[in-house]
Amino acid sequence: MPQDDWSTQLKKIEREFEGLPPEPSPAYKKLQSEEQRRAQERTQQRGAMIGGGARLVLVAALGVALAFWPYENACGSGLFGYLATEAVIVAGGFWVAITTWRARLPKMHILSLLIVLAGLILLATEVLPRVGYAAVDPKHPPAFFCPATENAPPRVTAAEQRVNLATSVLEERWKSRTGELAKRFRPQRDALTRLERPELLSQPAHGSPRD
Repeated sequence: MPQDDWSTQLKKIEREFEGLPPEPSPAYKKLQSEEQRRAQERTQQRGAMIGGGARLVLVAALGVALAFWPYENACGSGLFGYLATEAVIVAGGFWVAITTWRARLPKMHILSLLIVLAGLILLATEVLPRVGYAAVDPKHPPAFFCPATENAPPRVTAAEQRVNLATSVLEERWKSRTGELAKRFRPQRDALTRLERPELLSQPAHGSPRD
């Protein structure tokens, strides 16, 4: 009997003597390792889905935030900040697209490509009219830089406009409320004035002074 068979038989005898179960066969070991590999792949796939979804939501939220841009974006620094945000959206879309492609997530990959396309369309909408590749109003063409005009009033942002509007509304309410209180307490004020000036007590409450 070969030496390998004696070693195998000796190992079996030792395991039986120690009360251990028989050593698994090579086919069982292969099946077990395959199952472990599949479980590890499922765990990695689940982690990739969570990470890709978080990145996708982050970039999409940045795109939605453009609808609530609080600054003037017709020209100047407001426009460049707006364009920079759109460029970040495009770069974020590419980032998500690469991540989802490597993780084999087709649905998220398609959504990331749609985000990239939307970002490029937004950039083209702002850039092309200012470089002459789109129809614009010849009298008021859009530009990257605001025209320098002397004695021009400062530009008011949308946030400042909302603050000014709220301030004016509060001032109007305060004036109307003060007028109502003044009318309501006018008799008491007239009575106090008569008490302070006795010569007015002989005069009627609502009338002209006697001759």
